[in-house]
Amino acid sequence: MTATENIFGDLPVAAADEAVAALLSRPGLRIERIVSTGQASPPGFWYDQDWDEWVMVLSGAALLRIESEPEVRRLAAGDYLLIPAQCRHRVEWTDPAAATIWLAIHVAPDHCDG
Repeated sequence: MTATENIFGDLPVAAADEAVAALLSRPGLRIERIVSTGQASPPGFWYDQDWDEWVMVLSGAALLRIESEPEVRRLAAGDYLLIPAQCRHRVEWTDPAAATIWLAIHVAPDHCDG
């Protein structure tokens, strides 16, 4: 049995890069805590992943751009969405005044026929 931990515990201090911590990793599944302190995707960079990603903002705020959508999405505490595999997206902004804590669940796409 593993120890009980808290997703808000042992938070990193503000840094140049986001802090990504793997909480659970299994074949076809990865759960991460991401702490953003004002970071955004580099200019011209798009995530284009081979897996589905479900994300939830637990605290803070962010602006997420989905390439196929005309407007950015504002995410606040409690907001979540599923980003399907190959859906190009980027983080436009995260709150520099307070940590934005994300829960990200990466899941291999289901390739079963039937």
